[in-house]
Amino acid sequence: MSGAGSGLRARAAVVGIGATEFSKDSGRSELRLAAEAVRAALDDAGLTPADVDGMVTFTMDTNPEITVAQACGIGELGFFSRVHYGGGAACGTVLQAALAIASGVAETVVCYRAFNERSGRRFGSGVQDREPSAEGAALGWMMPYGLLTPASWVAMAAQRYLFTYGLTPEEAFGPVAVVARRHAATNPAAHFHGRPITLADHAASRWIVEPLRLLDCCQETDGAQALVLTSVERARDLRRPPAVVLGAAQGAGRGQEQMTGFHRGDLAALPEAAATARRLWRATGLGPADIDVGILYDHFTPFVLMQLEEYGFCGRGEAAGFVTEGRLPLNTHGGQLGEAYLHGMNGIAEAVRQVRGTSVNQVPGAERVLATAGTGVPTSAVVLGSDG
Repeated sequence: MSGAGSGLRARAAVVGIGATEFSKDSGRSELRLAAEAVRAALDDAGLTPADVDGMVTFTMDTNPEITVAQACGIGELGFFSRVHYGGGAACGTVLQAALAIASGVAETVVCYRAFNERSGRRFGSGVQDREPSAEGAALGWMMPYGLLTPASWVAMAAQRYLFTYGLTPEEAFGPVAVVARRHAATNPAAHFHGRPITLADHAASRWIVEPLRLLDCCQETDGAQALVLTSVERARDLRRPPAVVLGAAQGAGRGQEQMTGFHRGDLAALPEAAATARRLWRATGLGPADIDVGILYDHFTPFVLMQLEEYGFCGRGEAAGFVTEGRLPLNTHGGQLGEAYLHGMNGIAEAVRQVRGTSVNQVPGAERVLATAGTGVPTSAVVLGSDG
């Protein structure tokens, strides 16, 4: 049975990746960060700004496509698009780019995300200052009860997950944090390079919102990441081995909210991830057993566990043991817990490196890599693979 996105199979490829340094105070504008990352990605691909005719980013990005194009020396654009829902948009940008390429709307598309999320607007500080909107009205049902931050929203689901499966925060969430930091420790680009942690370190870190501790929460980062996509045929003549888009999908569950879906069924599950997984596996003809590396969006450790279960890597309540046993290489760049929080775009770049064979924590024989986007919100995912 063919599915949504099946027409994308092996039609487009990521041919360039580029990023700024990841810091806590970039000292420059978000536009400059975006331009630096885009130029670096084009150089990595062996392409020039004149080759670009499409751009995709997040609705949350402050850098207009035409302004980034001007800053980078890009000429006419024939395609430009934005994807909503914060970190849930990450792999959606690749989906949009691949759709444009497969349909002939564009030939070479740049996806980018840039922000000063530590020195500028800090998402973790809460939503109390948002402009009036439909989204704000929905969140307003939670705000009077003190649930103002993403950590407080996720804590509700995390607590239910622990209760449902009879787990403690230390045994369930600790292994996810330790794995991420172990990989970050050997990644020179990571903020936590050279700084692994132990389970005891995780258990000793301060509470943010019970049952989430500091080491269960992703970083706040200044920086930018860009990706360049083109057709597989053209990719074969470029500088780097192509990371072929084997499939991509988006998903939103019934009664979807933005991390506050406390009344839509099983609080210890992620329906949007389940919807995306079904579409992705159907579109690619692949399944969990075919994946060599998992780059799972780790804004909070419990949602990594739930993603493993929703994508079918293990049964309900089994993900903590799955991670502890190392049954799938996870977040080999260090994830957003250890490398940087770039709304998941740096995770897609790591998926590309794994396919190329150039990761600092390379998994031998990695041919198919799953990358996912933010959960708790409408989300997206992509499988990248080697050419042939």
